[in-house]
Amino acid sequence: MSSLHELAHAKINLYLHVTGRRQADGYHLLDSLAVFAGAADRLDLTTGSGRGGHVALDIKGRFSAGLGGEDCADNLIVRAGAILREQIGADAARALPDVAITLHKELPVASGIGGGSADAAAALRLLLRVWNLDLPRATLMALATRLGADVPVCLDQCAARMEGIGEELSPAPHLPPCGMMLVNCGQSVSTPQVFRARAPVFTPRATLPPVWATLADMVRDLDAQTNDLQEAACAICLEIVTVLDALRAAPGCRLARMSGSGATCFALFDSPEAARAAQAAVQQAGAHWWVWAGDLCRSTTEARTSIPA
Repeated sequence: MSSLHELAHAKINLYLHVTGRRQADGYHLLDSLAVFAGAADRLDLTTGSGRGGHVALDIKGRFSAGLGGEDCADNLIVRAGAILREQIGADAARALPDVAITLHKELPVASGIGGGSADAAAALRLLLRVWNLDLPRATLMALATRLGADVPVCLDQCAARMEGIGEELSPAPHLPPCGMMLVNCGQSVSTPQVFRARAPVFTPRATLPPVWATLADMVRDLDAQTNDLQEAACAICLEIVTVLDALRAAPGCRLARMSGSGATCFALFDSPEAARAAQAAVQQAGAHWWVWAGDLCRSTTEARTSIPA
């Protein structure tokens, strides 16, 4: 019996423009800069004695109750195993060892930080390792997109620009050192509801430099962008406004904005230490809020070790 683990880091949208809509299926087209925070779920995998590549899932952790009513067969972690078995074919799948995955759910559910997508991507990384599968990167990215538009960017967990419906990835500008704080008010916000409520206008694709030499440069350029879903999400969940006010008032905050479709919001600081120093002041504004402060988990210059090129 072997044991492996992976971290599924929170994905943060530093800005999010809705640039258009696909005629074929009605999906919205996006332009967004995604980074990954140190906050993460953890997946532990053990192999069993059976064969067939079956994936058993157990969910624990602070936010496990948020997934308590979900059919495990519909969980993206289990579905990740199913699409890999489908990809290699029934005959090859029969030789795969069965696995048990424990998800330690430490990120808020349905909160705009890609938790479910990050979990699915972490499951793909684990299953590729334990099943010794060598899939071309293009094939793997296509499989990831079938699980969700945010899953491809979560495979590498590196800062990246997301376009299309989220599956078109390109390098992010080089990021300067900084700290980050994440705050979730405890209310889930429905992504479809937010899209239905947003003003029916589109925002042009952002113009970004190849490098941000300083945090001041990055904040200046990000401040010129928007999260096109923020206004609609705030109208649905008024506490997001309170969270943003608390973050902007925090000592050392350089920029505060909602991530994704909400309700999690983020703030940028000069350093991880500055973010952690401001954490207590923000927590006082909402004792029931989930608050995390620290560093980005990976820069654009770090090697991609988990996924083949």
